[in-house]
Amino acid sequence: MADKLRIGIIGTGGIAGAHASAYKSFDDVEVVAGADIIPGKARAFLDRFGWTDAAAYEDTESLCRRDDIDAVSVCTYNTQHAVCTIAALESGKHVLCEKPMCVTLDEGIAMMRAEKKSGKILTIGFQPRYNNNCRKIKRIVESGELGKVYYVQIGGSRRRGIPGRTFIDASKAAFGAIGDLGCYSLDLSLNSIGYPKPLTVSAYTSDYFGKNPKYYDEADRFSVDDFSAAFIRLEGDIILDYRMAWAMHMDICSDFVILGTDAGLKATAPTPNPLWGSIIGGEIAGLYLMHDKCGDPVTTPLRLENTSGNIFTMKIRDFVDQVKKGGSAPIPTSQIIYNQAIIDAMVRSAKEKCEIKIKIPKI
Repeated sequence: MADKLRIGIIGTGGIAGAHASAYKSFDDVEVVAGADIIPGKARAFLDRFGWTDAAAYEDTESLCRRDDIDAVSVCTYNTQHAVCTIAALESGKHVLCEKPMCVTLDEGIAMMRAEKKSGKILTIGFQPRYNNNCRKIKRIVESGELGKVYYVQIGGSRRRGIPGRTFIDASKAAFGAIGDLGCYSLDLSLNSIGYPKPLTVSAYTSDYFGKNPKYYDEADRFSVDDFSAAFIRLEGDIILDYRMAWAMHMDICSDFVILGTDAGLKATAPTPNPLWGSIIGGEIAGLYLMHDKCGDPVTTPLRLENTSGNIFTMKIRDFVDQVKKGGSAPIPTSQIIYNQAIIDAMVRSAKEKCEIKIKIPKI
């Protein structure tokens, strides 16, 4: 591999800008191509970042046919994650795919099979893992301080916070708050407790705010969920209690709670904005250990840790480093397929109004 890693960016919309900014900050990376199905969009994007010599394409296949590109970022809308990722892997490129992994469990399985066949890295973009407080929560669980974990509560909540653009279009995003924020909450909770296998899901979704012009100006084109809740059974006799809102008549419902047989851990959500509060990115107001001491229940505040640097850039840097040294995926599909299986089951459970058993085939 050349000294500089040669990168292509597939999909040059909103999130691609964060990828581009990170790549531009690295001396050992060169962005050589971009692709977007909207005519002229890739060219304008590349020029904006000063990559005037980089090639612009209007389809994924043309970019993937180039044999001088080492790796790609897949930054398309959700419904195109799988097809673009598979195309890149089949053409011999390493892939950083934005979250959520894809739309359905079947798509996730197809991505993993393409990954295995190619021998290339496929990592999924969950940057909160690089936040030091998220890492601290994981270390506490791994230390055994809590005893056996049996219940986890996780969520992300906005009193008012419905996005626009493709986020609210089911033909492009597939789902709303579930895919935008819910996948982050699932990864935070599951990663903290060792990513146990999901067994069943009973879920509910609604769209009362997004489809009501009283609350949302683009109600006429809103076609996804704005609220979701689920009860998820995990291997090891663990229950995951999940809730997620883009909008609701409540201040907050997103504290992160882990109950163990010896102690409990609670991460509280900050409220920098009274209409917006969540810990899914590691923004924690307080971290508390609840346990018994000398026979009395006590609450011990734990020190919060600063995270030096931008966690999104850290995510991109980790991908680049692993590709350059022939390493492994920083955030592996072997874990994220559980996240995707839960999302898939949540959608089906809400639609069918019943509990769904999760079956994940061997890859």
